[in-house]
Amino acid sequence: MTSEEQRSECFVYITLPSETASVTAGRFVLSEDRYGNSLGQFVYGRSYLSNENKVELDPIELKISSETYSATRLQGVFGALRDASPDYWGRRVIQKHAERSDLSEIDYLLESPDDRAGALSFGRNQQPPAPKKKFNQTLQLANLQSTAESLIKDEVLETNHAVIQVKELIALGTSMGGARPKAVVEDELGLWIAKFNHPNDRWNVNRVEHAMLELARQCGISAAISRIENVAGKDILLVKRFDRERSSRGYYRARMVSGLTILRAEDSALRRDRWSYVHLSEELRRVVSDPKKDAHELYRRMCFNALISNTDDHPRNHALIAMDKKWHLSPAYDLTPSPAPSLEHRDLAMECGDQGRFANIDNLLSQHGRFLLERNEAEKIIRDMIERITALWFSVIRAQGVTEKDADRIKSAFLYPGFFRKISD
Repeated sequence: MTSEEQRSECFVYITLPSETASVTAGRFVLSEDRYGNSLGQFVYGRSYLSNENKVELDPIELKISSETYSATRLQGVFGALRDASPDYWGRRVIQKHAERSDLSEIDYLLESPDDRAGALSFGRNQQPPAPKKKFNQTLQLANLQSTAESLIKDEVLETNHAVIQVKELIALGTSMGGARPKAVVEDELGLWIAKFNHPNDRWNVNRVEHAMLELARQCGISAAISRIENVAGKDILLVKRFDRERSSRGYYRARMVSGLTILRAEDSALRRDRWSYVHLSEELRRVVSDPKKDAHELYRRMCFNALISNTDDHPRNHALIAMDKKWHLSPAYDLTPSPAPSLEHRDLAMECGDQGRFANIDNLLSQHGRFLLERNEAEKIIRDMIERITALWFSVIRAQGVTEKDADRIKSAFLYPGFFRKISD
């Protein structure tokens, strides 16, 4: 096999429920069809199919079967594998580490750290490596932050420390988010995603996101646990990893797939025809263990995003997880208010009703039944949330250390006038 052929395939490993070491699930091959289009193929291994504890890699495209699965969308990368691939920031770190930018999708799968989001990992060998035991500690946050800032500025790292620095930073999980600098760190409570502020931020984004997670909980939403660490005068947001569970033997890993995979959607906002809360709710019902509970939860998140003008609510910022064999909606994450000049019309990233993406109360109510809600139930959810956000948003963000100046900068994101405007017939 030539080196080029070797780069086109890898083995896919999975950590099964209640285990801390991975097993080989199957093989992924990426090639081109006769028209030059990317073609991905995946097949479960015979030994995995005979494993009585086997689980599907994802509940949509890669159900347990002996058949060879094929994918032509997303450059031939199956949704579950794409979800385990590094995000924009992770790719930037990997490119810095590899000192090249012409990496293939297989390269990104292989070069990203084993401790990515979810339960999957990848390698050249048929047998998976031993699980990783060492993680960056919270005590190393200052060094990680410094390295992240250097990468943001595209600075040349100190020669004698460059490889070590980037290898430390590369121990990042593939959050379902996007481009913000981050790394995975560990303390006595478990694993956390450490998010660093960006020099171009208009306000303290980390404290505001931390406050939005708390405000979401106040509105009855299941949200990720977070805290703020101040290092050398800079605030770092730590978000507890909900796809990991600490044990005496190591970490249990939950399978995790994004809303993009559930919707069979494209990653680009230019091709968002399948980006829809309504469709996501219906797709969830096919795979989750408690459809009504998750449909109601998704509806609350949709309404919350509309009320705080979170326009970054794209499908990758929604996910399903399965710590055992049952899938359910993950805790909410990446909640960020986005003040906008328009007071009459604001759109979410995903369609939320008959009027498309319009973040408006009538639009949110227009498809209540598709979320398994009666009209009066949907109205009560929105009414209660309006009351809570009206009463609490300022006190919550101030309690989380957001300055009055920053509070003033983002106040127009909350309960904007167009949310209440009657949609004309």
